[in-house]
Amino acid sequence: MSIHKEVKRITTHIVQEMKNRGEKIAMLTAYDYSMAAIVDDAGMDIILVGDSASNVMAGHETTLPITLDQMIYHASSVVRAAKRALVIVDLPFGSYQGNSKEALNSAIRIMKESGAHGVKMEGGIEIAESVTRILTAGIPVMGHLGLTPQSIYKFGTYTVRAKQDAEAQKLREDAITLQELGCFAIVVEKIPAKLAKEVAESVQIPIIGIGAGQHCDGQVLVIHDMLGINKGFKPRFLRQYANLYDQMNGAIKNYVGDIKSKSFPNEQEQY
Repeated sequence: MSIHKEVKRITTHIVQEMKNRGEKIAMLTAYDYSMAAIVDDAGMDIILVGDSASNVMAGHETTLPITLDQMIYHASSVVRAAKRALVIVDLPFGSYQGNSKEALNSAIRIMKESGAHGVKMEGGIEIAESVTRILTAGIPVMGHLGLTPQSIYKFGTYTVRAKQDAEAQKLREDAITLQELGCFAIVVEKIPAKLAKEVAESVQIPIIGIGAGQHCDGQVLVIHDMLGINKGFKPRFLRQYANLYDQMNGAIKNYVGDIKSKSFPNEQEQY
């Protein structure tokens, strides 16, 4: 039996045990109460309240515009629904870079005001001071390396990262650094599968992949992507498990049609 079915609440300790015994870790985003309740009930190990809410919930082109207050709002909604999953929240752009005191204050606000179980931060050695300060407050930190969407304007593209030797070596070193600092896990996004395998085997903490191949200790996707709510977004790494855009669109069209034709509500649907 898998570890996650044996416990009432997934913790960072449980996630580490899963890596130790070779059980893959399932992680998915959620941003609201209703969706989080479904995700949690389906047996998810980790729910990520991602700053991707900036894209899929608010319609922004990048993750940069979302604020700390907005992240706390989304996180609070998810925490109220999650009975068993570990809930991790992205620290949004501008809430931790370059200022470790602000980073700590941001993390504390998320933990106190949302009830979440930890935070996720993008970057390696550059954010070491912020990671350390947050960890000293007893707040679990998940790292994020490879394609880091908060730095998209520096990259200038969403293409695969760390294909060149220098960037790949820095990623290896950053993963070890984050582990040594005390991070409980690291997300690696859109990097070569061979490199992700090397990283997963070189550190003791779990490596969660998105577009990083099958050798990671777990996988994460954005829920709107894997359910096919985002029409037309189909990168190579995405497996769609439903086509909710067409299903929902069809249902809503039927609703509109029934109103226009005066078939809804009928006599059985009124008081």
